[in-house]
Amino acid sequence: MSGKSDMRRASLVRDLNAVVSAVLRTPTRFRRLLGLGPRGLASMVRFLTAVVPRGVRVLRSVENDARTIPDPALREQATASISDKAYHVQGACILATFLHGEAARRYVDIVVPLETIYDYLDNLCDRLPNVPTTAYPTLHEALLDALDDRRPLSDYYRDGPARDDGGYLRRLVERVRSGISGLPNYAAVREQLVEIAGYYAELQTFKHAGPGASEEFCNAWYERNRERFPGLYWWEFAAACGSSMPVFALLHLASQKTLAPDAVGLTTAAYFPNVSAVHILLDYFIDQAEDREHRELNFVACYASSAEAVTRVRRLVAATAARVRALQDGEWHAFVLRAMCLFYLTHPKVFEQHLDAESAALLAALG
Repeated sequence: MSGKSDMRRASLVRDLNAVVSAVLRTPTRFRRLLGLGPRGLASMVRFLTAVVPRGVRVLRSVENDARTIPDPALREQATASISDKAYHVQGACILATFLHGEAARRYVDIVVPLETIYDYLDNLCDRLPNVPTTAYPTLHEALLDALDDRRPLSDYYRDGPARDDGGYLRRLVERVRSGISGLPNYAAVREQLVEIAGYYAELQTFKHAGPGASEEFCNAWYERNRERFPGLYWWEFAAACGSSMPVFALLHLASQKTLAPDAVGLTTAAYFPNVSAVHILLDYFIDQAEDREHRELNFVACYASSAEAVTRVRRLVAATAARVRALQDGEWHAFVLRAMCLFYLTHPKVFEQHLDAESAALLAALG
C-alpha cells in the first residue's frame, strides 16, 4: 500500500512541478507575475498549491478510465486529449482559487471531466480520420447533456465514428451532471450554460467545413446573431463561441450560496463575448506561424493587417478588463483575465515569432 501511495505522491509532485514550470516559463512571465501585486501573487500561490493538486488527482482518475476504452483509436484520442492538454484542465479550474472547502472540491470535480469532454471531442473532430461532419453535432450533444440535467442521454456515436468507447464519454457526462446537481444556484445559470455550449457546438461544425466554406458559414452565422452581439467581425464572434471560459464562470457563480439579482446577466455578458473572444484570439495570436504552416484557418490572420489585429484586440482586452472589474467579486475575475493574458502573451511562441512589441501592447491594455 505504501508503495502505491509513494507512486501517487511522486506523480502529483511531478505534475505540480510541470504546472509551476509552465507558469514561470520565461523571465518575462516571471516579471509580469510579480506585477500582480501581493494579493494577486497570493491568489497564484493558492491556485498552484490547492487547486492544481486537486485537479491533477481528478484528471488521473479520468485518465485511468480512458485507458479502459476498448477501441484503440478512440483510446488513443482520449488519452492524448488528457496528456497533451492537461494544462487546459488546470487553467479551467482557476476560479476554484476563490472557493473553499467542499465548494472548491465540487467545482474541480465538475470542471475536470467537463473540460475533458471539450478536449476529447476536439480530438475526435480534428485528429481522428474519416469522422463525417454530420457526426459533429451528434458528438457535441454530450456537452449539452452534461450541462442540462433535463436532457435524456443519447448515443453520441450514432452518426459516427462507428467505434466502441466502452461508455467513456457517457461516464464523463454523468460525472459532470452528478456534480452540478449539488451546486446551490445551478438552476439560475442552466439556460445560459446550455446556450453558450450550443454556440460552441455550432462552431465545431462550421469550423471544420473546409477552406473557404468555413469562412462563409461563420460569416453567415454571425449575420444571424449580429443584432444581439453588435460591433464584432465574424471571426471575433466565432472566437468568442470557441471558449469554455463563460461556462466555467457561470458554474463558479452557481457555486455561490447567494447571488445578487443581476449577477447571472452581468457575468454572462462580461464573459460572452468579451472574455471568451480575448481567450481564443490570444490562442490564435500565438499560433499564427503554426497555422500558416499547416494552412489552417487562423482568426487573427483574418484581420486586414497586423496593426489592425493589435488595435482591435487591444480595444477588446481593455473593454473586457473594465467589464470584469465591475462584476460581483470583480477582483477575482480580473485576476483570471490577467493570468490568462499573461499565459498567452509571455508564451515562448511570442518571442519565437518576434511578436514582443504586439504582446507588450496587448498586456498594457489590461491597465
